[in-house]
Amino acid sequence: MTLTAGPRLVQRQLGRMLRSKVAGDDAPARAQRIWGAEGERWFTHDDPIWRVHADASMFPAGVASLLLQSLHPLAMAGVAGHSGYKSDPWGRLQRTSHYLATTTFGTIEHAEESIAMVRSIHERVRGRDAQGREYRASDPHLLTWVHLAEVDSFLRAHQTFGAEPLTADEADRYVEQTGIPAVRLGVIDPPTTVDGLRVALAAYRPELEATDAAREAARFLLLEPPLPFYARAGYSTLASGGVSLLPGWARSMLGIPLPRAASSLVARPLGHLGTAAVRWGMAGLAERRPSDTPERAAS
Repeated sequence: MTLTAGPRLVQRQLGRMLRSKVAGDDAPARAQRIWGAEGERWFTHDDPIWRVHADASMFPAGVASLLLQSLHPLAMAGVAGHSGYKSDPWGRLQRTSHYLATTTFGTIEHAEESIAMVRSIHERVRGRDAQGREYRASDPHLLTWVHLAEVDSFLRAHQTFGAEPLTADEADRYVEQTGIPAVRLGVIDPPTTVDGLRVALAAYRPELEATDAAREAARFLLLEPPLPFYARAGYSTLASGGVSLLPGWARSMLGIPLPRAASSLVARPLGHLGTAAVRWGMAGLAERRPSDTPERAAS
């Protein structure tokens, strides 16, 4: 069905606002560098990782990922002490989204440049948490936790809110493909199957804590987002979807009162609504990704 001028304008305005928040005001230029560059890529549009990371379900996935990551006290200490997530939340989001876009859709050359830049930043992020325990962002153990939390959240979101959920084989392939840039970032022996992902996540459970910093981050994400009043209702649908994706034990640790029934009857439908709105808005952007992508290089 063809949109009339009014709805089409609203669609484009929504898409531009979303793109500006997630990718920054220079998003078109960044997109041109990622999509327009010639050269070998690790992945193509036929790969599961491409489909997952290009889908609107990444919006609630991001909320779930940040909440889950916060439960490791040393990872959270690094975020609280160095990321400026409160003073510059959109900047942090834009840097993360640019890294994901470059390592997923960009050329191998650009992906490796981005990975090298993040590694250099990680080398400078170090300190002690509130209990006096040392942390280093470059620690492979912490890098693995962050990787696992991201991949689990992204996959859960896609299977719940994605336009085309993956088959079981595709889900395993997705987990395997996320390990290609992760290894170069410093993750040691990332899982290559969904079962392996679940086992690896469970192994971290004894280390997890709902620290004051983690609960503060959850309040910021869920109750005090850096958005004007008129935009908070839309954000709350995505945040509700993100919370519904968390394992029950993670919600309990963070003190988020969402019984299973409420998750199924309220939070999940809100997540579907918010994701659908994002998908509609992003579809209204004039810029289109090229349909013919370079062949994938051997991984």
